[in-house]
Amino acid sequence: MSLDAGDTHRSKPRARRGGVRRDPTAATISRVADAAGVSRATVSRVMNGSTTVAPELAARVRAAAEALNYEPSLLARSLALGRTSTVSLIVPDLANPMFQDILRGLSTAAGAHGHRLMVAESNENAEAEQILAVEARRRSDGLVLASSRIPEPQLRALHERLAPLVLLNREIPGTAVPSLSVDYHAGIRAIVAHLLGYGHRRLVYLAGPPASTSNTDRLVTLRAEAAGSPGFDLTELDCGSTFETGHAAARAVLATGATAVVAFNDMVAFGALSGLHELGVSVPGQVSITGFDDIPFARYTTPPLTTASIPKNELGGQAWERLWALMSGASPGYDARFQPRLLVRDTTGPAPA
Repeated sequence: MSLDAGDTHRSKPRARRGGVRRDPTAATISRVADAAGVSRATVSRVMNGSTTVAPELAARVRAAAEALNYEPSLLARSLALGRTSTVSLIVPDLANPMFQDILRGLSTAAGAHGHRLMVAESNENAEAEQILAVEARRRSDGLVLASSRIPEPQLRALHERLAPLVLLNREIPGTAVPSLSVDYHAGIRAIVAHLLGYGHRRLVYLAGPPASTSNTDRLVTLRAEAAGSPGFDLTELDCGSTFETGHAAARAVLATGATAVVAFNDMVAFGALSGLHELGVSVPGQVSITGFDDIPFARYTTPPLTTASIPKNELGGQAWERLWALMSGASPGYDARFQPRLLVRDTTGPAPA
């Protein structure tokens, strides 16, 4: 029996096999169609926002749906439209506040366009990242890879399968994949000039993950600066990207005899600062320390951390702009490379006599 829009009759729910209760009169697309006197296809078009339905029919459908308290299935809607209204972000380390700021910027911008954000962490594992990327793209309308650790040959082989795709802190030269990056070369040059200006000549670099292209950029610049500056001695120590690895490196830093530490990022710098403090080393009296990223805690350490600041929220927001353009069939626009800004605080000072 068909019901009109005002019919509020509900029968008593009956038990299904297995003990799960189901209301046989719960609102369905068929009941809405019956109540409005239209086909199920018409209800589907109205619920999906189609403008091809006559205004009076659309109004009847919406009134019937409201009267029956009908809510369309998100899964069914996604299947019908071929869209999920979800985008994905994959980062190597969610514990790093830099990626949290990128996440926040991307999530806010996507939400303003009615899209949800799905986030996954690769835990610095390139193989796991490839699997996550393929799976995330299957479940969403677009993908952002932040500081991807996937080797370039594999990323080149995957990028068409992952499209629409936007890269942060990574590029695939010769492809049309939009990229937003940071000029780490300029940031490191500014840090080195700052330390040399304070009289430091023996520097130690606490290197980040080997698969990180931004770590490679830092190393290239540090080696070039050391080669071009007489009396500049550079020591490289394998470290990582976390507070724990920076803390563990404190004794090795002292063993190098360096008077200044260039840390891969702020988290490593925090760890080294803590480790040196526990060893009774004065910062910056005996050893100066610099970070990179300017995460929110950098200004609140004791002493506050000298670091290179990058526009993390803006990276997330601009990543969405390019992803949205790709999803809409438009041009994603130009690639962008942001210039870091050196923030001199209290973890750097003159080299000890």
